[in-house]
Amino acid sequence: MAAAIVPDVSARERAVPAAADGRVELVGLTRAEIAAALLAAGVVPGGAPEKAAKMRANQLWHWIYYRGARDFAAMTTLSKEMREALAERFAVGRPAAARDLQSSDGTRKWLLKFADGEEAECVHIPEEDRGALCVSSQVGCTLTCRFCHTGTMKLVRNLSAGEIVGQVMLARDHLNEWPSPPEGRMLSNIVMMGMGEPLYNFDNVAKALKIVMDNEGIAISRRRITLSTAGVVPMIGRCGAELGVNLAISLHAVRDDIRDQIVPLNRKYPIKDLLAACAAYPGLSNARRITFEYVMLKGVNDSPADAKELVRLLKGIPAKVNLIPFNPWPGAPYECSSDEAIRKFSDIVFNAGYSSPVRTPRGRDIMAACGQLKSASVKRSKADILREQAAKDAAAAAAAV
Repeated sequence: MAAAIVPDVSARERAVPAAADGRVELVGLTRAEIAAALLAAGVVPGGAPEKAAKMRANQLWHWIYYRGARDFAAMTTLSKEMREALAERFAVGRPAAARDLQSSDGTRKWLLKFADGEEAECVHIPEEDRGALCVSSQVGCTLTCRFCHTGTMKLVRNLSAGEIVGQVMLARDHLNEWPSPPEGRMLSNIVMMGMGEPLYNFDNVAKALKIVMDNEGIAISRRRITLSTAGVVPMIGRCGAELGVNLAISLHAVRDDIRDQIVPLNRKYPIKDLLAACAAYPGLSNARRITFEYVMLKGVNDSPADAKELVRLLKGIPAKVNLIPFNPWPGAPYECSSDEAIRKFSDIVFNAGYSSPVRTPRGRDIMAACGQLKSASVKRSKADILREQAAKDAAAAAAAV
């Protein structure tokens, strides 16, 4: 298998720290990184600073990820002096919720504003006794899938591990789920299906998910986490080996000529290579199947012949198929398949032995449904960034006079 190919991104597109005031942001750091930051800041004096830093890091981990504390003053297992020293040098932040929209069906969408002003969206989809959070991995998207509203944006930058974890923490804040409840959570599942291609920001996504899965903090099991990819073939095996989370594939077509058009990544990694990587996914079994996402596009990919070809392609792969009625957005070039076409397609797949539920659209009235997420962030030129920085520097100089 070829080595992973990750698009080269400019400094503007790389992850940035979340703290805007110069303090070190602790959200998104591992325990070892927290301990190292404490040592570097000199806030753990004593005869055995390394041991003290490790102990303090564990305490901070508990307060940040189990109790959801945002203020060091609330961390009462630490001395007052320690809390004051931490507050001077460190931050425990969240993305700001620039907008908080709630659908008539209970779906909730937050427009997130990060420290540098860029924006992304995440969505909570509640059920009767549980709920899933759809998390973004990039501002904008590397890909240009033609049926997806996010795909009309250019990639602005990757999200940092802290910005990814921060989405989970913000949702926990709004759902009042701190300390982490052992059961009955309304944030019980995570789906990496928001803005962006997770496997093109794998290091940050993996770091964030490992924090989310840690049993002494947020503690969401890998069995309740699904990562969705359009098919970055060289990274699929690494995802399974390092994270062991559930895998979802945005397939959407059964022929390369059609998939080349609607999922252009297929030109680099065609269906045959993608399905081979799926068949080799670590830990795959009938109890742990790959989900194949298939958006139903009228007259494009919704014929009985397409359904029969899908069944043939999936032979030998433990799989289920999610059929997604196309969710329209302004200027979309497609229409949703008819209810009858979707039913016939589902029946063919189901009768071949594959679960093929039709996903009920959620949050359409707030543009929170699958394929509808998009923020106002745009990729700016280097000249624009330099002009903005010069204006800020001039304003700061004038204020100092």
